[in-house]
Amino acid sequence: MKQKVVSTLIESGYPMKIIALGDVVGSAGTEYAVKLINRIKCVENGDLVIVNAENSAPGNGLDQKSADALFNAGADVLTGGNHTLRRHEIFDYLDDHNAALRPLNLPPSAPGKGFIIMRASQGLRIMVINVLGQVFMDPVDNPFTAVDRLLNEQNGKYDICVCDIHAEATSEKAAFARYFDGRINVIFGTHTHVQTADECILPKGSGFITDLGMCAPIESILGTKPEPVIKNFVTRVHDRFEAAEGELALCGAVFEINPATKRVTSVKRIKY
Repeated sequence: MKQKVVSTLIESGYPMKIIALGDVVGSAGTEYAVKLINRIKCVENGDLVIVNAENSAPGNGLDQKSADALFNAGADVLTGGNHTLRRHEIFDYLDDHNAALRPLNLPPSAPGKGFIIMRASQGLRIMVINVLGQVFMDPVDNPFTAVDRLLNEQNGKYDICVCDIHAEATSEKAAFARYFDGRINVIFGTHTHVQTADECILPKGSGFITDLGMCAPIESILGTKPEPVIKNFVTRVHDRFEAAEGELALCGAVFEINPATKRVTSVKRIKY
């Protein structure tokens, strides 16, 4: 009976919604995201919530406390980036928790996994991938070829594919999205902490936005206090960066998918 209901939903084109939230920054960002995730899921009628958590620990990186808090609040998958492995104490956690991802194109010996295949509420198999860009970033395997290999290896094992490309250059993200248009259904960028206004549906049906933005104090520079950042640019004297305080905002996007056609029907920026 359950399978019959799932099949009916898929055949009817009942929409699926995937909520993607941008880089959560520090304790304040994590606490704010924890308060809002379930509310956003209800308001947006979301089926799956993906949160970039590579900066969710105090200072930097990912730790068990922030990861557990985000999962307990309703996040289904945590994606990462260039800071994910900064804290050694997270290594065992990444090995044990398949839904806490690190970038796919790190060396194979790195702890954790770069993708997960999970069931969504409609019974569809969703593959979520996390990958790092190369431009202005530390050396990693080519994200295009790494994801190509994965799609070939997992062919037939998933119904919808989602990818977080954690990258600095907007051109690299845009090229990645168009290269995988029609093969990865939902593609969103993270890392720059600035929400872009270019959400779109690409010609072959994939939904894309260059960067989701961040969950962090508004009066900040990428989530940190402005003063030491400005001093560094003006004098080249580097002071320790500190977490900003004050009013917060959470940014992301909602992707609506027709499960029958696997095409994205809308992409909406969100800011809470």
